[in-house]
Amino acid sequence: MSATGLDTTEVEQLTRRGLRLARFTVAYNVVEGAVAITAGLLAGLVSVVGFGIDSGIESIAAVLVALRLAARLRHGEADERRERLTLKAVAVTFFLLAAYVTVEGIRSLLAGEAPEGSTVSVLLLVASLIVMPVLAAAKRRVGLRLGDNLILADAAETRICVLLSISTLIGLLAYAVTGAIWIDPVAGFVIAAFAIHEGREAWEGELVEDDDEDDDEDDHDR
Repeated sequence: MSATGLDTTEVEQLTRRGLRLARFTVAYNVVEGAVAITAGLLAGLVSVVGFGIDSGIESIAAVLVALRLAARLRHGEADERRERLTLKAVAVTFFLLAAYVTVEGIRSLLAGEAPEGSTVSVLLLVASLIVMPVLAAAKRRVGLRLGDNLILADAAETRICVLLSISTLIGLLAYAVTGAIWIDPVAGFVIAAFAIHEGREAWEGELVEDDDEDDDEDDHDR
């Protein structure tokens, strides 16, 4: 991995920070996923069950990232071959997520399924909207400093969790207000497209380049 402009100590400190963020992601998402799936099944909420499954997928991706970061710290350098394989494995989790959201969205539209009320689900989604954007931003900062596609892929997966939180919450609230059951699955299709885009870039190892371009555009705008 390229870490231009950073000395060995800075690289190690950033790698440890990335490892802590990945471990926190695993712990948080295991709890979040368990609560979401339980609450979703009890209330018959397909979207909330899907959100819980996404938490599980994100946990798997974070475990893969944590294993590689821990290996870097043990050996003092990155194993480029294994990290490329790990990045592709993380990319596959994006595609799995996109497939699940798409299939469930189509099924929900065809069946005309309507979300039901669940206070626990709403509180869980609100908590996710507070925690996940902060976590995604922290991962992205570390990934950009290190020039690390693996951490940036993990950050992108966390951003998708934020989008799913918004989509699921809007679906529940919109149905309560308008009775429009199509909002949640349609929002899910948009998220699936985003997941496929991020998954393809993770597979091709283009996340650092794209983020650098975004930063250049931001600097130019200033």
